[in-house]
Amino acid sequence: MSGQDHLAGRSGSLHSKSAEETTRFGRQLAAVLEPGDLVALNGDLGAGKTCMIQGIAEGLGVTDVVNSPTFVLLNQYTAAARLHVHHFDLYRLTSNEELEDIGAVEFFHDPQGVSLVEWADRMPEMLPTRHWEIRLEHGTTSTERMICWRRPGLQGQGRKTE
Repeated sequence: MSGQDHLAGRSGSLHSKSAEETTRFGRQLAAVLEPGDLVALNGDLGAGKTCMIQGIAEGLGVTDVVNSPTFVLLNQYTAAARLHVHHFDLYRLTSNEELEDIGAVEFFHDPQGVSLVEWADRMPEMLPTRHWEIRLEHGTTSTERMICWRRPGLQGQGRKTE
């Protein structure tokens, strides 16, 4: 499949042979994201979560440098069309209360933003029912990744278009 056609379904997978391919997939994902979407990214350390987010941010029109907010928990960017991009890293959080204290739940439901959440599997109960779930796994070489995605809470075959 070409472009983002492979993202039209409720789930899928992709074998990435390089960081560039992982970033390219992020740009393709950005093309189908809508305001209010949340992307939950999971995988081991070094699996490519931040690389994927850099591609998503680029695809959304973010021109700032995109780094993982491991120590600050949240980075915010403005993308094209004044879309807000909320980039979370939950690795260091230990409770739902910590996530609530930084206002994450409100950001997760921002109708003018997209939330990108690294280590989302640490607090899955805090995520909206409808979101993108991306799992990145190391491949057989240092640059290979298996990228799997699904869209829990999505009804029907695709999104409603108007």
